[in-house]
Amino acid sequence: MKCPFCGHADTQVVETRMAEDGDFIRRRRQCAHCEKRFTTYERPDVTFPAVVKKDGRRIEYERAKLLGSLNLALRKRPVSTEQIDSAVERIEEKLLNLGVREIPSSRIGELVMRELKKLDKVAYVRFASVYRSFEDVDEFKTVVDEIRR
Repeated sequence: MKCPFCGHADTQVVETRMAEDGDFIRRRRQCAHCEKRFTTYERPDVTFPAVVKKDGRRIEYERAKLLGSLNLALRKRPVSTEQIDSAVERIEEKLLNLGVREIPSSRIGELVMRELKKLDKVAYVRFASVYRSFEDVDEFKTVVDEIRR
């Protein structure tokens, strides 16, 4: 592993810990040249299905886009980053368990809405209003009434 500070190729693992949920390994490393310490994370390399957009384009799945959507909906809401990360993990697990090579973006949107509904009702309504492109107030009211039940 190359040192991010000096670029030296000789680094040593000082400490190794497995995440509580066992999804990744955290390693503390020290550079043999500059002696600075840094952290690396090891995750399994998995292949997610390609995302089929509404216009038919196929794009590669990007975790950052999913995280960005959740963060935008949850902005200024009392939800921790750990809860958001857990939601992303659950969505990704569902994507992998489907065992398909392609998935419509609308299916991912539905998975996001399901997670937001559990995390924060206001964020759910925010996301739904953009995702479903409401044409009138009655459609919006229907989603709000659905949440109240």
